Amino acid sequence: MTYVYTPPVIPAVPVLGIDAEFAVNRIYCVGQNYAAHVIEMGGNPKSGPPVFFSKPADAIVIDNAAVTYPQATSDLHHEVELVVALGSGGKNISQQEALTCVYGYGVGVDFTRRDLQAAAKKGGKPWDVAKGFDQSAPVSAIKPVESDRHPLAGAIQLSVNGEIRQQSDLSDMIWSVAEIIAELSRYFELKTGDLIFTGTPSGVSAVNVGDQLHAMIADVGELSFDLVAAQGEA
Repeated sequence: MTYVYTPPVIPAVPVLGIDAEFAVNRIYCVGQNYAAHVIEMGGNPKSGPPVFFSKPADAIVIDNAAVTYPQATSDLHHEVELVVALGSGGKNISQQEALTCVYGYGVGVDFTRRDLQAAAKKGGKPWDVAKGFDQSAPVSAIKPVESDRHPLAGAIQLSVNGEIRQQSDLSDMIWSVAEIIAELSRYFELKTGDLIFTGTPSGVSAVNVGDQLHAMIADVGELSFDLVAAQGEA
């Protein structure tokens, strides 16, 4: 095959325990999936179906690499999330079969340009520029599922400069992983390599250049990185 330009490198995430990487196909995200976070954002928990949006696959940042503070915002917020890595997919997947599609899990941070999101919400516009920007999806290595031991509960936490900002439990999710996969597959044909960010607990807040972030989920993994200025900026 001949291309008119050199194709970009396939985005991929390391996998714990093996010398191989998980090639990323698409990134789907769930909004408003912890009751306390829905309330802090002015919503009504489980008043309707899950809210879905997406990020480009090359928005991932791996290996605890530094994240560059994005352009066009002065209000960047952190959102720690359980990330689901799909090993298989399909359309109209049942809740009973949904977890068989899961290859493994990781820890992710869904960065949000909150000022741009607020403007989009006010104008009834899509969230793309608020959610789908460069380096908006740092993610840990993927931990493969062992013996169907899916993390249905467990502490989820994010700290900034050693101060805990977000702290909850996976059991507090409004929509379970199985429900999310089943509902997503009603709208999209899910495929091997898809990542699903499953929503964030309350406590989201702004971060600034120079901040150090640490995110963890019990028995899943952890993620640590610095937020830095763009090259040439103070």
